[in-house]
Amino acid sequence: MYTDLINKEKAIAVIGLGYVGLPLALELAKHFRVFGFDINQERVALMQQGIDPTRELEPSAFENVDVHFTADPADLSKAHFFIIAVPTDINEHKVPNLIPLQKASESVGKALKPGDYVVYESTVYPGCTEEDCLPILEEHSGLKGVQDFKIGYSPERINPGDKTRTLPTILKIVSGCDADALEAIAKVYGQIITAGIYEAPSIKVAEAAKVIENIQRDLNISLVNELAMIFDKMDIDTNAALAAAGTKWNFHRYSPGLVGGHCIGVDPYYLLHKARQLGIEPQVIAAGRRINDAMPVWIAKNLVQTLLQKGKNPSTSKVLVMGITFKEDVADIRNSKVVDLVKELMSYSIHVQITDPQASPNEVAHEYKLSLTEQIGKEYDAIIVAVAHQEYKALQLDFFQSISRNGVILFDLKGMYSAFREELPVYWTL
Repeated sequence: MYTDLINKEKAIAVIGLGYVGLPLALELAKHFRVFGFDINQERVALMQQGIDPTRELEPSAFENVDVHFTADPADLSKAHFFIIAVPTDINEHKVPNLIPLQKASESVGKALKPGDYVVYESTVYPGCTEEDCLPILEEHSGLKGVQDFKIGYSPERINPGDKTRTLPTILKIVSGCDADALEAIAKVYGQIITAGIYEAPSIKVAEAAKVIENIQRDLNISLVNELAMIFDKMDIDTNAALAAAGTKWNFHRYSPGLVGGHCIGVDPYYLLHKARQLGIEPQVIAAGRRINDAMPVWIAKNLVQTLLQKGKNPSTSKVLVMGITFKEDVADIRNSKVVDLVKELMSYSIHVQITDPQASPNEVAHEYKLSLTEQIGKEYDAIIVAVAHQEYKALQLDFFQSISRNGVILFDLKGMYSAFREELPVYWTL
């Protein structure tokens, strides 16, 4: 398989061209013939023009690559090595939503031929690839997995907004259904990954590795979020306490904050779901999720209490929220906990205006039924800087003073303006 691919006698298809699939398709297309498939025709049209809809990649990334972007499922039949990188999120009940993964498996199954390979990159619970996806591939192809075609799993490790840790520089975990599959899959990824390849002993191990990477971060952040809640009552600067504790060699520094996005805020629910199917009720993982999911409510209550203490009626107050993406310097709004904060503030009848230089107003309106203000106004009763975008880091004290009414109430969730602490009537940070 690898020889045919590197000689361009066979092609690779990458299904799902978001933050994970697009950079992967472009890197592979430097060495192989690649079909980049996505069901969103508008996004595909932008890529055909050399434009990244996520705004993560420069136009130069589309140059000198052998890639054909398409929204036509018929093009998948021209490929022999399939990589599925569709999003895996959760529904309103915090249960894994496997529909995109199932639909992608159906499309690939219809295109499968004897000898083909299918590799999944989407984050799932251990067992999902072999127990949930493989039967779909077999049903729609009429072929038998392992015997007629090979499967594997290689968890994505893309870090949106990170211009240093790019795809080739992140060590890649790979796995296969047998030794031959593992060897071929490792060779394909090894062609583009300079950081090295780690061969997991099984598909389930590779799946487990991915979910526990993010669960570990989720739990560590939940700990400092709980500390922030405690220290707020004790009038202790959480970041100062963390800095002091960090002087010990074996202390691991994490910062409190809103935990959203398509990984850390989602992946723990995949393992929780699988564990409950097995009759296990995880205590630690669930507790971490409860704490992190509760942060928007806690922050909103703090703001409301502050408004009341300053003699301001929340129902007649105007609050500016700066930043709605799930993290700094990215356009991704998926599972943004800032949205939860905004809706909680609105539940107090507060008039909330939102601004974000990175987010798409159309996407925010479509996804959350919220409007981004085109221009920051004046006379705000409070300001919440929720996301540490580069555009916000240079803001000075006079900016906040110029847009505030009756003194600045600044909620600086990322602690970017601690230097102004003594000069502001109200400065609050996690």
